[in-house]
Amino acid sequence: MGGGEKMRGGEKMYNTSTPMPTHQLSDSNRGIMGNHNDNNARNLRVYQTWKGSNIFCFGGRLVFGPDVRSLFLTIFLIMIPVILFCAFVSQRLINDFQHQLGYYVVVICVILTANVIILLFLTSARDPGIIPRNLHPPEDEGSSISVDWPGSQVAGPSLPPTKDVMVNGMVVKVKYCQTCLLYRPPRCSHCSICNNCVERFDHHCPWVGQCIGKRNYRFFFMFVSSTTMLCLYVLAFCWVNIRKIMDTYHCNMWTAFLKSPVSGILILYTFICAWFVGGLTAFHLYLIFTNQTTYENFRYRYDGKMNPYNLGCIRNVLEVFFSKIPKSKNKFRAKVRVNSSSSYASSMPLGDSLSPEVPKRSFNIEVGKRQAVADEDFEDIQSQIDSVGGLERCGTQPRHTNWDHKANWEITPDIHVLAAEFGMESGLANRQKISRDH
Repeated sequence: MGGGEKMRGGEKMYNTSTPMPTHQLSDSNRGIMGNHNDNNARNLRVYQTWKGSNIFCFGGRLVFGPDVRSLFLTIFLIMIPVILFCAFVSQRLINDFQHQLGYYVVVICVILTANVIILLFLTSARDPGIIPRNLHPPEDEGSSISVDWPGSQVAGPSLPPTKDVMVNGMVVKVKYCQTCLLYRPPRCSHCSICNNCVERFDHHCPWVGQCIGKRNYRFFFMFVSSTTMLCLYVLAFCWVNIRKIMDTYHCNMWTAFLKSPVSGILILYTFICAWFVGGLTAFHLYLIFTNQTTYENFRYRYDGKMNPYNLGCIRNVLEVFFSKIPKSKNKFRAKVRVNSSSSYASSMPLGDSLSPEVPKRSFNIEVGKRQAVADEDFEDIQSQIDSVGGLERCGTQPRHTNWDHKANWEITPDIHVLAAEFGMESGLANRQKISRDH
């Protein structure tokens, strides 16, 4: 007798703990299961099923980090001093400068501010270079791995935590990301804030609310350097305004500050900001000249060893500012099909189907990140189905069976689909062997 059948009182019964082969299902059952899946499938966009912590606007066209609200604070810190400068300080400069030169001072200030705001949004509202996640772990290529590594305890083949790749004739280690199920490319790192692997990861900037990576580092540096120029510009002309007051009223500096307190406040504010963003600009100039990232500079310290990415000062500058920005590897507006009835979702584009050859021993559990599930975990599911299914057939009230001690559940077509989908290969093989022995 087949492993999925039982005899009870001369009546043939199917054991729900064993996946029922599709050819043994009646046409009506197959139709019900097929219609159930089709009715619960929804068509969504990739950004609507995104696993990272990003925030999307305008239908996935703009990509922000999870701390995008800090962007409003940054805009406030930029705009308020400029408004004060144009409203109070520039009026005296317009009157004191001849040939309408005072108007040009205001116009240049507005242009610099607009440039800073545009660069801020170009940095914050774009994909910084996110590496798409894999649905399944990569195939093992025969590399050895220590048994102490936690990855060796999960189902499926063990994967080494690092691999060696060649970069400009030098060996560089790349790490395996347990969250994204991929070996990170060189210079790639996983951002714990955005929960994404970012190509040429520099750092996560809270002021722009976004990771800084390969696709927005150029705009980030231009934003920081332009903000430095704006601070120095306002600082310089506030000093000019103080000097004009001292010459007009023949007074000392403190009296001039009393006559124009806004100039004094802006001088102090822009001086502090210039030290901050100016120092950041100088630091990133050093990183650009040596072809380093902030992450590499603090973690690896290339000062005492060779940097495999250093191409020389000129070529490093050309690479950052004049190389073509690669296209995003994510199509956030592409359509995907999601089955809302199950605890997992397929993120494959429309038209694609899950191939039978794809390993089904591991699946996605929505608890923050992907984790491989061992075969013995399916035995718990089988025992739950056995207990509930047997009671249903006996016509008795099923007892409450806890799943994670929180939710009660009863056998439904979804459980049949789950059991049939993921095979439970080991349990099925054992039952078939026992049946053949009988």
